[in-house]
Amino acid sequence: MSDAGARKGTFVVIGAGPGLGAAAARRFGRERHPVGLIARGAERLAAVADDLISEGVTTATEAADVTDAQALAAALGGLRERLGPIQAVLFSPRPSLTWIKPVLDTEPSDVASALSSSVVSAAAAVRAVLPDMRHRGHGTLLFTTGGAAAEPHRDCAVSGIAYAAESSYVRMLHDALADQGVHAAQVTVVGPIGHGARHEPDAVAQELWRLHTERHRPLVVLR
Repeated sequence: MSDAGARKGTFVVIGAGPGLGAAAARRFGRERHPVGLIARGAERLAAVADDLISEGVTTATEAADVTDAQALAAALGGLRERLGPIQAVLFSPRPSLTWIKPVLDTEPSDVASALSSSVVSAAAAVRAVLPDMRHRGHGTLLFTTGGAAAEPHRDCAVSGIAYAAESSYVRMLHDALADQGVHAAQVTVVGPIGHGARHEPDAVAQELWRLHTERHRPLVVLR
């Protein structure tokens, strides 16, 4: 068993929902990692948590708006206290449908909102968990983005801008942390994800698990 698999630290999903977030939580939970879930909606969190608990996964939840850095840090701290040290984090909040606009209709406020939800929130999450990971010399920072990160389109302008920025951030994290035992990596999903869609959530979750355990690739693009 790999070193990552042997250590049963907490796995936290930021932006947890019934699709990919739940699938990733199940995948890590099968390896006996306690699972923490963070999202804005308490009811949605409870539903996902109930399913995981019914499958024997130790699970805790914290409701927080990911764009509120103070609330996000408090939620991560609460999960750390309840479940133990955080070994891996998946940053995967659901993008807003208001992002889907042609480039010529995109307002500065749209760009600001998208960057806040993706890049700024991602940086806040990293700042909250990274000191402990570096102190322990082990950790994983995982991120997902939509296909606009790899294939920007003029009709989905803000997604392309925000995901490109997030991708650059993840790659810089990877390069800066590689020799400190902390692995940063990203899965970009091109095309629809969901049950019966081009990309099954369980298959994407398996790619996230591989990134966590193999610990060398900074990016996987699923087309």
